[in-house]
Amino acid sequence: MSEFGKFGPLVGAIDEGTSSARFIIFKANSSEVVAVHQKELEQHFPQEGWVEQDPLEILNVVTTCIEKAVEQLISLGGSPKDIIAVGVTNQRETTIVWDKSTGKPLHNAIVWLDMRTTSTIDKLLDTVPNKTRNTNYLKPLCGLPLSPYFSAVKLRWLSDKVDIVNKAMKKGTCYFGTVDTWIIWNLTGGPNGGKHVTDVTNASRTMLMNIETLKWDPLLLKFFEVPKLVLPEIKSSSEIYGYIAYEPLKGIPISGCLGDQQAALVGQMCMQKGQAKATYGTGCFVLYNTGDIRVNSSRGLLTTVAYQLGNKSPPVYALEGSVAVAGAALSWLKDNIGLLESARSSQELAEKATDNGSVVFVPAFSGLYAPYWRQDARGVICGITEDTNSNHIIKAALEAVCFQVRDILDAMNEDCGIPLQVLKIDGGMTSNVFMMQMQADLIGINVIKAGFTESTALGAALVAYWGLDSTNQHVPIPMISGITYNPQISEDERDMRYKQWKMAVDRSLGWDQN
Repeated sequence: MSEFGKFGPLVGAIDEGTSSARFIIFKANSSEVVAVHQKELEQHFPQEGWVEQDPLEILNVVTTCIEKAVEQLISLGGSPKDIIAVGVTNQRETTIVWDKSTGKPLHNAIVWLDMRTTSTIDKLLDTVPNKTRNTNYLKPLCGLPLSPYFSAVKLRWLSDKVDIVNKAMKKGTCYFGTVDTWIIWNLTGGPNGGKHVTDVTNASRTMLMNIETLKWDPLLLKFFEVPKLVLPEIKSSSEIYGYIAYEPLKGIPISGCLGDQQAALVGQMCMQKGQAKATYGTGCFVLYNTGDIRVNSSRGLLTTVAYQLGNKSPPVYALEGSVAVAGAALSWLKDNIGLLESARSSQELAEKATDNGSVVFVPAFSGLYAPYWRQDARGVICGITEDTNSNHIIKAALEAVCFQVRDILDAMNEDCGIPLQVLKIDGGMTSNVFMMQMQADLIGINVIKAGFTESTALGAALVAYWGLDSTNQHVPIPMISGITYNPQISEDERDMRYKQWKMAVDRSLGWDQN
């Protein structure tokens, strides 16, 4: 250890989310944070349902976070020379296309929750054989239903609608990538020898990778009309992809990469079959580790790659269910309706809601995700009486997230046949004690909050450390245990409240007639 400074060997994690990015420096193979810097990211909304980000801003924010965290490390008496590896974790599915000789983006990034591609989906469904318009037509190959959510559909929209992208794809002068690919390519040199790579977890969210072979699938490429030469090389989640070309981390390997939800699964130490975690952020994502088995869901869940620790190791799979609107419902109540001053005040206000009203809020602003997959759903608030006030609606927004997690866990239990015993949780909304107690009440099992808030970044740091050397042991590291929430309501009350939720969901369907 003598070759390292006062903190010993360190690992950096780039955590590029939807609303902010951060760079966290950990002690190697531990959850101990030495330095961190976070910066907000701007989102652009050119039309209703459209969500974009500037790829150059994403890159600038990431490099600023690296520089500031390293400055902090130095001020604490550490040195950037002690950083032995860097891992990347990122918002998934967000789609970027850029000129490979200049590095200039050809369009803004189309963000994962963007819904502009509904018309592209309709066009693609027309090409499904036998005129069945079956949204699950490609699921046996890629594990995913045809939905606006995934990268191939966004890439197809760009090719169809943006002339410069169409020409560049035909000529082979552009690169496509999800956010991980964009960051790694730029940090390893960009136009000057940057590595155009992605990992299996991010590739498994594009609809272009075969879920079994972990390679780009010729049938999927043909279906979406994507030329293979624009695609990055698919690597495991834990190996050296390339070396950073710029100070302050010049020469340091990037040796780990995971989509953000998979990174949280690893960071929560859900490394055994049958373990699951839920991350509560802008949306809410539940991942259930199914080991080496690809469970083909009959209940609208996604089959996805959880991680692959080295190119000689077999992949580990997961079932995933996603809630489109979690923290985003509180943002809506704050910014659009003016019921909240801040997301933090939601707990105090929700606790004031008397129980004599059973208001149910289905925040299906742009459709419902798993297990419904209904693009025609729109938001509804049901059960309003003359006693209803703003506190009831705020409480119903929190409850809506909990009900949707229940929807997903019920589907997972049916698909896997093994009911979950405990749910591990992380993400910003888990600081809301009132909501997390509601979550335990509404799913009827213990909910355990990580004692450590940076599960996603930790997952990226761990796979980066393991990726340096195949002999590094993938042993779960000791974790500080957090709060455990036990269910405190009867089964009858739980079922009655869930039945009301299902009634409200029925009323949200079929609103968008377009």
